[in-house]
Order: sequence, then C-alpha cells, then structure tokens
Amino acid sequence: MTTTNTEKPDSPGKVPPKMPRALPLLGNMLEFGKNPFSYMMELRKTLGEIGEFRMFHQKMVLMTGPEANEAFFRAPDAQLDQSQAYKIMTPIFGKGVVFDAPPHKKDQQLKMLMPVLRDKPMRGYAQVIVQEVEQMIAGWGDTGEIDLLEFMKELTIYTSSHCLLGDEFRYELNEEFAKIYHDLEKGVNPLAFVFPYLPLPVFRRRDKARARLQELVTGIIAKRAQKTEKSEDAFQLLIDAKYDDGSGLSAHEITGMLIGTIFAGHHTTAGTAAWTLLELARRPAYMVEVLNELDAHFGVDGEVTFQSLREIPILENVIKEVLRLHPPLIFLIRKVMQDFHFKDYTVKAGKYVCASPRVSHRIPEVFPDPEKFDPDRYSETRQEDAKPFSWIAFGGGKHKCSGNAFAMLQLKAIFSILLRRYSFELIDDKDTYQDDFTQMVVQPISPCRVRYIKRTDLKAAADKSTNTIVQDRKPPSPSFQIKLDRELCQGHATCMTEAPELFHVDDAGNVTVLQENPSLDLLTKARQAEKYCPTKAISVNSTEPNHLKDKE
Repeated sequence: MTTTNTEKPDSPGKVPPKMPRALPLLGNMLEFGKNPFSYMMELRKTLGEIGEFRMFHQKMVLMTGPEANEAFFRAPDAQLDQSQAYKIMTPIFGKGVVFDAPPHKKDQQLKMLMPVLRDKPMRGYAQVIVQEVEQMIAGWGDTGEIDLLEFMKELTIYTSSHCLLGDEFRYELNEEFAKIYHDLEKGVNPLAFVFPYLPLPVFRRRDKARARLQELVTGIIAKRAQKTEKSEDAFQLLIDAKYDDGSGLSAHEITGMLIGTIFAGHHTTAGTAAWTLLELARRPAYMVEVLNELDAHFGVDGEVTFQSLREIPILENVIKEVLRLHPPLIFLIRKVMQDFHFKDYTVKAGKYVCASPRVSHRIPEVFPDPEKFDPDRYSETRQEDAKPFSWIAFGGGKHKCSGNAFAMLQLKAIFSILLRRYSFELIDDKDTYQDDFTQMVVQPISPCRVRYIKRTDLKAAADKSTNTIVQDRKPPSPSFQIKLDRELCQGHATCMTEAPELFHVDDAGNVTVLQENPSLDLLTKARQAEKYCPTKAISVNSTEPNHLKDKE
C-alpha cells in the first residue's frame, strides 16, 4: 500500500517534472482549455504518474495511477486541503458553508446530511424514482425523438429533488426551482476556479439565483414550522440539525447545504444516465444482455425495490464501465498546505495536486485495452477494478462522494423502467456522440438525439428469459475476520442493516464491529455487508480448511 509521507524525508525529494511550452501569465491554460482530458493524457504519456503544469498563476501537479491515487486520497486534510481547492463553489454554496467553512464546522455540516443517504431512508427512494420515470414517459406514445441529455437532466432533477429535498421543491416550486438550479449550475465555470467573482453575466445570474433560493428556503422553513407533522427529507434534517454547541443552521447555511445535496444527486448523474443509454444503443449485443437480465428479473409487472435493484449485476457492470470511460469530473483537486511527498518527489506547499479519474481509468496496465467498452471487466473472474484506488469514478478515501450509493440506485431504477418500456436507437452517426469538455462536469455534447420505440415483446421476452444470476455456493470457511478501514468509512450504516449482529452505527456515524471472531453462520451476512458498503471500507478475510483446498 502506498501512502503519503507526512514527515520530512531525510533529503528533499525531487521536484515533479514540468510540462513544456508554458506561456507568460497564461501558463499551459491554452492547451489545457482546448481539451483538458487530451492534455492530461499527454502529460502522463510525457512525464509519467506525476507531473506539473500551470493554469494562469496556479501551479498544478497531476497524479495518476492506483499508487498515486491512494497517496492523494489518503492524505490528511492538514496536508492536502479539499476546501481550499473548491473555493469555486463558495459563491454557489455560500460563505461559511461546506468548503468555505472552517474544518471543524465543515465536518459537522457534512455529518448533518449523512442520515438522508443512509441505508434506511435509501430503501424508500426506489419507489419514488420509479414513479417519476413513469410520469415522464406517460405521454410518449408508440414512438418519438428526444434530446437524451435534456431528458435525463429533467428526470434526474425531479428524482433528486423529490427524494432528497421534499415535496415543496418537487411540486410547488417546480418551474422556478428548475430555472434557479440552471443558473447555479452554469456558475460552475472553469473561469471561476481562478476568478470566481468576475463581473460576467453568467456569474451575475448565479448570484441572483442564490439570493432568490434563500428567499424561498426562508419561506418554506416558516411554513413547515406551522405544521404538526414533520417531513423526513434532507430539508427537514437540516432545519432540525444542531452544531455541537447547540446552535442551529441559519437559512443561509441551509440553502447552501441544500444546493450541495442536489448537486451531488443530480449534477453528475444526468450525464452518466445519458451515456449509459448511448453506449448500449451503440452496442446491440450488450443491450440484449441487459434487457434479458431486466426481463427475467422483473418480468412484465415486477416491483422495483431497493433489494431487487441490488440483483441486476449486468446493468450495474454496464454503469460502472460507463463511469470508467465517461467520469463526469475532469479532475479532483486539493491544495498542498504542507509539503507533500510521493515516492521520490516532493510537492511544495502552495501548489495544487489533482487526480484524474478519466486518465487513471485508461492505464493499460490496470485496464487492458482501455478504450474498449467492456462491462465484463468487473465480472467475478476478471475483477479489473479490484486493486484499491484503480477505479475512482466517485473519488476515494474519506472524501469519496457520499452520494455514490444513491447515484447507483437512481441509475439502476431509471433503467429498470425505461428499458422495459421502450427500445432506443441513435438518430445520428454513432461517432458524433462525444463528450463535451467545455463544461466543468463532462456530459455528452448536446443535442444528443435518440429515437424511442415502445416495446411490444416484453411479455414474451420475460416468459422466455431465465434468471441466470447464480448465488455464490462456495462452502463457508471455518474462520473469518472482519477489517474496517475507518479512513474510508462514512457512516452509511449499510453494514448494520445487513448484519446487525456484527456492526453498530451510532447517530454520529461511528461504526463499531461487535464481534472479533464471528461464528460461521454469520459469514454470509458479513460478506453482504462487505459487498454493499458504498465506500468499500469493509473487508472479510476467510481461511479455508486444508481438506477443502485439497479437493480443488
């Protein structure tokens, strides 16, 4: 395992190599701005797993590959500070909120949001998402054309706001909230990384939208205070939340945290949903595999539930491969607060380091034939993502996206309905569907046109298909051990739901392993906890007896 060295080495490390052709004032910004992904791929090809470039006056060090990713994600906040790197979000979230808050306050704010992403409330979201999908396609008829990206943006804003923010945002403020959110979203502009307060029209609209949303939030807080029955959404959680000193959140803080919640639930998911359907439409053979799985698993009218969505591995692997090839974030950034050491290199304080999922996902030594769309990479036999910090679509370490489990649930629920109701085909040449690198969050270039055709074969397909998902029948091991990586754990409490005999999670999200040497009859539950932990913080190590090994 490669980790950062927070202590000073015996001798200063080497300075990371630099990309050539940096211009006065602009640095490498012109080349980077044309296509950030191509530029970072060229950096890795030229300089290796660590190299420096310059965006205007900011010195950036790109680190790629599993070892570099692990060093990046495991570094303590005191050394690599996430907050300093994401000042771009301060005008949107608000001053003193999340990334702009002092570390102790930021940690408390993030913990306030965790209960809505925990296992128990997640179990009710599947039905809400299904309801939204059915409403969106109710008027489609037998065939038609849509801009897929715009459709997915609309759908995911409905599903995310309904699940996470509550009925007021979903129904009462539907159109106005959609416009506010659009203006906030456009405020996440590459220029804002260096100059977040330039007097540009896009930033003026961003600031006006932020102020209006706070007005609406203040009004909803007042209305909810008059009700006797309390909601159970993220909004109400924030209204009721208290800091350690007993004080509550202001309307300004609640507004910023609600924006953060919806960004996490929608901002990246719409593009991933669009790319999932595009990649399947490009490859009919994989589309058939997914349809066979869904038809066999759900039939014509099978209920879509939290549990049933766990049992569709072919679709899940397709989504994982989409996220490997099309991760929504170009890079993840930290500011170096204390000299940062990786192998023989030292990155001086004051610089920025970044990890790129898109570049790391295309390393042939980790993912053979990396440009090929191949969902079988994640099968039990291949497990190309098994090496820690190789697949980092949701980040990693303690700052791994806390909404990753919700995102996967949302995507699988959407396609469990959409693909059983309609078939889809590309309208334009398949090579015209490309990523748009002009945006901070990468999505397909719009317009992104597809044709839908109502399925008439569903009943016959469901009757013909057989469920090929085979449960692991490997005999239980005579002993096993549970390991919990507390740096990765975020307190989702999935482990406690799967194995309450083995795990306890308190209200603060602290996890206790209840049994050091569990009996064998709990091995299956332990493996379920390991499998479904959103941050992969649990590992179950078992030992097989010699007489079983001899028979293999």
